Amino acid sequence: MRCRALAELAPNPVVLAGEAWDDYGLLDSGHGRKLERYGAYRFIRPEPQAMWAPRLPDWDAHGEFVPGSDEDGGGRWQFDKPVPREGWPLAWNEVSFTAQCTPFRHLGFFPDMAPVWTWMRSMLGGIEDATTLNLFGYTGVGTLALSGSGPVAHVDASKKSVAQARENAALSGLSERPVRWLVDDAAKFAAREVRRERRYDGIILDPPKFGRGPGGETWRLEDNLPALVADCRRLLDAESRFLFLTVYAVRMSSLAIGGLLAEHFADLPGTVEHGELAVREEGEGARLLPTAIFARWRAD
Repeated sequence: MRCRALAELAPNPVVLAGEAWDDYGLLDSGHGRKLERYGAYRFIRPEPQAMWAPRLPDWDAHGEFVPGSDEDGGGRWQFDKPVPREGWPLAWNEVSFTAQCTPFRHLGFFPDMAPVWTWMRSMLGGIEDATTLNLFGYTGVGTLALSGSGPVAHVDASKKSVAQARENAALSGLSERPVRWLVDDAAKFAAREVRRERRYDGIILDPPKFGRGPGGETWRLEDNLPALVADCRRLLDAESRFLFLTVYAVRMSSLAIGGLLAEHFADLPGTVEHGELAVREEGEGARLLPTAIFARWRAD
């Protein structure tokens, strides 16, 4: 039996770049904003990391999210053309979902996660009925992408988000997939799973900077992430395939969260990598727009 080397932190960062598909594309970016297409509709949203100049002379959009004056968020949508307020259907591979202009500037899913969904499915290849856990699962696009490989536990503290995830499953014709839809505090759920001695083949972890659980629990990323990662490690073993952690909108480096994973996964075989998620613009002279940092442990 071949002895597999224990996980070490890869020193060089990795870029996972999302490409356009039929229902989504990054049309242009610059001067702190980005122009995207979501099906038949185009939107402008703030993007502080787009520090360059736009390529296109004019941005024709259906709506724009205008941010508030404070650093922590706020703002509102302004519409120049009609947009379905209840949302409209989009798809990624076999997964259908509803896009909608939310009060938090998002549109119901994160398109930069598309290469992550593809990567996770590839990591689960060859495993029959792979069990995965999606913490902070939001509207369930990642959960439905994973559900083709086996049972998924989808956990989110927002009852509204979990309801939307179930609706997306129905829209996709995937309601019969083996998914547990759970309205719960992600950290408390993970701790209970540790006590139950559960194990998973893969975990996707997409925590917010700040949040509250269904019972009023307070989540602060810098304070609570290390303990949650430690519990997630206990839910994985030498036969597991991956943990993928994404972090948005914080003053933190990918090397920092990569070091956190390396500390907790030093006793497992595999590799810990870190880097950035990005989306590539469409058209000539396309640039990469960074969107988030990530760290991942993967079995070799």
